[in-house]
Amino acid sequence: MDIRLLKANEIECRIGTFKEGKGISLLLYKDARVDMRILDEVFGFDGWEREHQLIDGKLFCTVKVWSEKRNCWISKQDVGTESNTEKEKGQVSDSFKRACFNLGIGRELYTSPFIWIPASMGYSKYEKFEVKEIGYNDDREINMLVIVDSKGKECFRFGDKTKQVKQVKREVTETMVKALYKIANDKGYSDDMVEKASKRDYKNNVIDISMKDYMTLKAKLEGLEAKKVGA
Repeated sequence: MDIRLLKANEIECRIGTFKEGKGISLLLYKDARVDMRILDEVFGFDGWEREHQLIDGKLFCTVKVWSEKRNCWISKQDVGTESNTEKEKGQVSDSFKRACFNLGIGRELYTSPFIWIPASMGYSKYEKFEVKEIGYNDDREINMLVIVDSKGKECFRFGDKTKQVKQVKREVTETMVKALYKIANDKGYSDDMVEKASKRDYKNNVIDISMKDYMTLKAKLEGLEAKKVGA
């Protein structure tokens, strides 16, 4: 069964939590119409069936698909939960969507990153969001996601390296090394002490010291007691 991955326009965003002054978390989901469309595409109009039954007061949905390879029907079942609006209709739709998850339709949504939009962006709890772009890796996991607001403004981006801010590697500069000499000289120590510790050739203006070692040496020099005059 070749269940395709969901397209961006088949995924909807729902506010998971809204924290005043902090931000909004979003959840990704699919609706029942998407499930029906994909079932038709993969198995054909007459290649799948659904039925609902009440078990111990809970509504279950069973989705059956025809397997050409095994020449038989394959069934997946799950239970639904009530919606906040229409109780019975919500259970019917939810149980169907859950059963389709068991078949593999939209299961990639479980790999979604945590979507957090900070309060500084100024959105209310009534804002509408939508998925503009989505990408997957070979394991059918989400590795790129772009979400926009109701005006089309980008408010969340995940996994697109070309858009991510590059982290600048901190390097030890000439000015920073000169500061080490000053600390040593002010306390009465010679340049040799700094040059030996930092593997620095003063004449050739070469600096060969990591940021970690630089910070260690700086702390060591600052911790030294000043030499007595004539010592």
